[in-house]
Amino acid sequence: MAEDIILTREGFDKLENELQHLKTVRRREVAKRIKQAREFGDISENSEYEDAKNEQAFVEGRIREIENLLRNARIAEDEVAEDIVHVGRTVTLKDLENGEDITYSLVGSVEADPLNYKISNESPLGKAIMGKRVGDVVDIDAPIGIIRYEIIGLG
Repeated sequence: MAEDIILTREGFDKLENELQHLKTVRRREVAKRIKQAREFGDISENSEYEDAKNEQAFVEGRIREIENLLRNARIAEDEVAEDIVHVGRTVTLKDLENGEDITYSLVGSVEADPLNYKISNESPLGKAIMGKRVGDVVDIDAPIGIIRYEIIGLG
């Protein structure tokens, strides 16, 4: 049995849109490129044909990947109490050592994008803050040592 993949509604919709685009637009574009490349003659030494076939394999692989993700996806619902950290929430943390605030969106692992402040619920920080409330303090074991955060806001 496949493991549930947790997605936000936004992440689920984004994958559905990508899947639709791949099936309706990209497949046609690649098929057209393959047809055009075949018209150049001998396909055994035709780099355009080879490139188009490689692109087709990539598109079909991505379609299968997204279909599998969506089939096993569970959308993080807002049924969890309003004052508890869970997937789909925005969390503001205060670094208790340097006093700096940082805000993250807590997402499923498929949507994680740390450079854009989207952290996975499976990351060390994500695991530590899941189920916590404003005012709770968490310790994160990081490569540079223990980092202590206070949860100061939920959105």
